[in-house]
Amino acid sequence: MHIKPIGARFETVVEDLPGALWQAHFHALWPGYRAWFLRSSSGVDRPSFLASRRALREHMPELLPTWERLVALAGGGDLEARFLSMWCPPPYIGGCSQAIWLDPAGIDAPALVRNYDFAPLLLEARWLATRWLGPRVAALSDCLWGVLDGINESGLAAALSFGGRQVAGTGFGIPLVLRYLLEVAQNTAQAVEVLQRVPVSMCYSVTLLDRQGDWATVFLSPDRRAEVTQRRAVTNLQHGVAWPEHAKATHAVQREDCLRGLVEGGAALNTVAQALLQPPLFQNGFLRGHGTLYGAIYRPASAGVELLWPGQHWVQNLAEFAPGHRDVVYVTGTEPADEDDLCVVP
Repeated sequence: MHIKPIGARFETVVEDLPGALWQAHFHALWPGYRAWFLRSSSGVDRPSFLASRRALREHMPELLPTWERLVALAGGGDLEARFLSMWCPPPYIGGCSQAIWLDPAGIDAPALVRNYDFAPLLLEARWLATRWLGPRVAALSDCLWGVLDGINESGLAAALSFGGRQVAGTGFGIPLVLRYLLEVAQNTAQAVEVLQRVPVSMCYSVTLLDRQGDWATVFLSPDRRAEVTQRRAVTNLQHGVAWPEHAKATHAVQREDCLRGLVEGGAALNTVAQALLQPPLFQNGFLRGHGTLYGAIYRPASAGVELLWPGQHWVQNLAEFAPGHRDVVYVTGTEPADEDDLCVVP
């Protein structure tokens, strides 16, 4: 078996308002993001500056001042501003598994658990704690100010996954939509309202859990109305497999069956956490863009967050979010070849 390690350094950055830390991060990553934004395009067919600003003002007006501040820190360029608006971006397709864990005994508070599956070379690995609109938000960053998953001061946690359909349309990139709902919503009901009115560019599933234990999984697509469900576990399919090649490559059905069996079968939270780091939930297709880059457990009732990797974890609390870092090594090799791999749990 050919084994090749790929390393990443996860960093916690605490910066209440966009400033020097965000600016340095932008300049370090902008060449790569610029190439992605212009992929298969000269940039002319991307929405204009005015169209991008108009979309933000119409759908996410509370974010407009922050966007303007970020654009200024990025140098004030037209291309940078259009990219940061995340209005009609290039396709964004990953993997991911996420679920709501409920204590069958009714003693422990609910938790949101998830694995983020993507290409390690495209990972920002930045755990960003901010107060852009006042309340604290702590989230794994993407597209420089978007969110992969995170939690806010009111105790609302959210996570995203690709929904499994190749449809694309007029809307925002999903990481910015998650940023917006964590900035303005205080509970699951308010977050659902955001998802029902803000257009998205592709098909995604968003799982929500708040401090009161209210939860929902929302199916989003640019060509359909938002669908609010009580689906406990999701991977990369909503109403069945719509993209067989993607589902096969990412073991989407096996992952969903495994995760649903755990959370609906009464498994302890520690058992679910350990299963996130084993096949089929844990994937090592890093070179193919769908390796598991981290697992996460969000506990809104206590404002606790834990990131997971094989052999190590990192616990933080929103009330005392501390700067720091963790070094992670991803080992590529042969993935499970059998599509009927069982869910292996301790």
